[in-house]
Amino acid sequence: MIEKRKICVVTGTRAEYGLLYWLMKEISQDHFFEFQLVVTGMHLAPEFGLTYKQISSDGFEINAKVEMLLSSDTPVGVSKSIGLGIIGFADVFEDLKPDIIVVLGDRSEIFAAVSAAMIARVPVAHIHGGETTEGAYDESMRHSITKMSHLHFTSTEIYRNRVIQLGEQPQYVFDVGAPGIDNIKRLKLMSRDEFEKSINFKLGKKNLLVTFHPVTLERSTAKKQFLDLLVALNELEDTYIIFTKANSDVDGRVINSMIDEYVQSNSDNSIAYTSLGQLRYLSCVKHVDGVVGNSSSGLAEVPSFKKGTINIGDRQRGRIKADSVIDCQPDHSSIRIAISQLFSEEFRKKTRSVINPYGAGGTAEKIVAVLKDI
Repeated sequence: MIEKRKICVVTGTRAEYGLLYWLMKEISQDHFFEFQLVVTGMHLAPEFGLTYKQISSDGFEINAKVEMLLSSDTPVGVSKSIGLGIIGFADVFEDLKPDIIVVLGDRSEIFAAVSAAMIARVPVAHIHGGETTEGAYDESMRHSITKMSHLHFTSTEIYRNRVIQLGEQPQYVFDVGAPGIDNIKRLKLMSRDEFEKSINFKLGKKNLLVTFHPVTLERSTAKKQFLDLLVALNELEDTYIIFTKANSDVDGRVINSMIDEYVQSNSDNSIAYTSLGQLRYLSCVKHVDGVVGNSSSGLAEVPSFKKGTINIGDRQRGRIKADSVIDCQPDHSSIRIAISQLFSEEFRKKTRSVINPYGAGGTAEKIVAVLKDI
């Protein structure tokens, strides 16, 4: 009897799980593999929606939980969380003894997992390496994770070349496109009416989805930048706003409390969610006029909907962008100009012919093929 290859997927956030969903599905249903799943970080925190429950309800068995998130978004708190994560993952990997660990992205939870895996001499497969986010310490973590990994699945050929420039062997670096595109191609998205009922909120004639995170390499800019965004939004007429809240980054709670205050004062035309989940999030993108903020999803996934993205500030500086992305400074005046451009007929016409530089789907199948044959 051939021994199955043990593939261990690690996930720490709702957004990352959404990107990993179809890959997890493919691995778990393939008889060549023994699928293992470890959840950590925001999935286990009540304030971020205890999203591990969604993973279980989707039919995935969770093999281990690594508690590491402290109730602090200060630099000291985040650093201590990484330390707790390394301790927890060391025990989990010793217990599960995976053949390969699969991780995505650049967050502190993944940095902790890969650090423990490296010391345990377990090979790591890393998705979304080689990218650039010059305004966040994710940039350094991503490249560090690349150097601790053995297989690399990048979202564009340019990012593949960057991973090779970092010294990785070309035969182990694969351009497979962005996994988020799989969701757009394979999920049956909600109709407008279904989506409205699912969030108990009526969309208006004009609608925006807002997702804003702290720029972690800047010192305490989150409050000022987000306030300028809220002022710009408040000046719009007949526009409905859906907020998704910030992650557990430094100053993330500052943004989330400001969202709550804004929605409380503007409950007739705004609503906020800690987590929409992948189906509702993508359905939301389908039915709004555009996405505003500084999330990577605005660059990687939104262009596939032929919708505009307003990318505020430096958090995503350096990433490859489609022509449907409007870059602007994190101040009130620049944001207002960008929103006017987003709603202009000339810009809408341009976005209808946009090609997403992050591929056209099929990413999960490509990764599974490599995990089998490598």
